[in-house]
Amino acid sequence: MKATETKLKGCFIIEPTIYEDERGYFFESYNQKDFCEAINQEVTFVQDNQSYSKKGVLRGLHFQKGKYAQAKLVSVLEGRIQDVVVDLRKNSPTFGEHLSIELSSENKKQLFVPRGFAHGFLTLSNHAKVFYKCDNHYNPNAESGVFYDSPELKINWLIEPSNLLVSEKDKSLPTSLKPLT
Repeated sequence: MKATETKLKGCFIIEPTIYEDERGYFFESYNQKDFCEAINQEVTFVQDNQSYSKKGVLRGLHFQKGKYAQAKLVSVLEGRIQDVVVDLRKNSPTFGEHLSIELSSENKKQLFVPRGFAHGFLTLSNHAKVFYKCDNHYNPNAESGVFYDSPELKINWLIEPSNLLVSEKDKSLPTSLKPLT
């Protein structure tokens, strides 16, 4: 496994070691010991989530507040997504900056999102199955987010805005960035 820290401290691109031959491929999608050594921190995941989305579906940008904050390890089982994270950590030198990366079933890359980040993704292929591990249980009362098209973020979404499918809940998220405590 290869872990590359991004410009956002604590956020890593994870590339598993893939064994491939004429039969197909094999790789460990998660090994706690190797993962924690690669990112040089202890993380214990307690919840697995999966979503299925059609092309143009934009989910996010979401986060959990307070004691329900979550770190995530995101991967794609089918299709392609534009995965986006925004640093909302109080006193972070990269507060308000975002990272955009393509995750796909072809490139098999994963993104580790530490606590203190908003997270969302846009489905680029006809459909996508996204799988992610969380280090804390979901609590609907602690959920919040940032509007995906916030002028403060200037995210270059890879599908025209008129072709996006966004939930009413996500359309009503705040547009201004506030640090998470």
